[in-house]
Amino acid sequence: MSPKPIYPDVYRKPESTSENKMPFINIKKQYLAVGMLVFVALFFFNSRPAFQCQFAQEVATYYPTIYGITPTYARLAQKADLTRLSQTLLLVKNFHWIVIEDSETKTKLVENLLKESTLKYTHLNVKTQKSKLSTASGVEQRNIALNWLRDHLKKVEDKKGVVYFMDDDNTYSLKVFDEMRKIKKVGTWPVGIVGGMRVEMPLVTNGKVSGYNAVWKPYRPFPIDMAGFAINATLFLDHPEAKFSRKVQSGFQESEILKYFTSKEELEPLAENCTKVYVWHTRTQKPSILNPKKLKHPPIPDDHIEV
Repeated sequence: MSPKPIYPDVYRKPESTSENKMPFINIKKQYLAVGMLVFVALFFFNSRPAFQCQFAQEVATYYPTIYGITPTYARLAQKADLTRLSQTLLLVKNFHWIVIEDSETKTKLVENLLKESTLKYTHLNVKTQKSKLSTASGVEQRNIALNWLRDHLKKVEDKKGVVYFMDDDNTYSLKVFDEMRKIKKVGTWPVGIVGGMRVEMPLVTNGKVSGYNAVWKPYRPFPIDMAGFAINATLFLDHPEAKFSRKVQSGFQESEILKYFTSKEELEPLAENCTKVYVWHTRTQKPSILNPKKLKHPPIPDDHIEV
């Protein structure tokens, strides 16, 4: 009889096999596939509520169209001003830009800028008719835009919206567009750096406009700037006669258009009861360009470059 081994079987060195060297290779491939499917399903399940919430929020939010009416005219800073304004408007939801050139024909500069802007826009043109009665600018341009607006609203199913008269060199906070979506008839707010004042604004008492803080022609029926109000778009269908006039002087065009729709008491004060400034009547300084012919060393001609 052979002697018993000194060490118990439990301490014996296992025989070398492929199973002992790499135990994981015996895991069936289908288990791996099932595991991957479970992982993907769990990932999708955890992410799905967020996607659903975001989608539901986008569907539930309705933004009335803002029709921005902007007269413009040819000058050296025109493209710079329109570029700055257009890039602000890209951040405004459901915005339709109506740009009207003071010109006999539409220019390539404005046409190309609008195409490249990716904004929803309408491009119009009409030449200003010189008048001894009024030196006001933008009269014909704003009126032709209102004609287009009325024709457009008659054709579309959703007529809700707001009309805002915008100068091409003003500065606009995005908050002013949020405010005007609250308008029922005519809303108003302060305008900064206008009329010789830091801020020109309606005065509000108990939620109603009770007066105006203005020093330039304070006797105007509505002594507020063009950038200081917006009008419910459907009112222009209710009042087809409403337009700007060459029979009134500069500074009275705001009162001329507002008289068709509202009174001082009916104005809707916005921007926290007219205590916040969200728009500024800025003006681009006229560029000072040297005459190349008068220079000792004239620069290379650049007439072929659009500025």
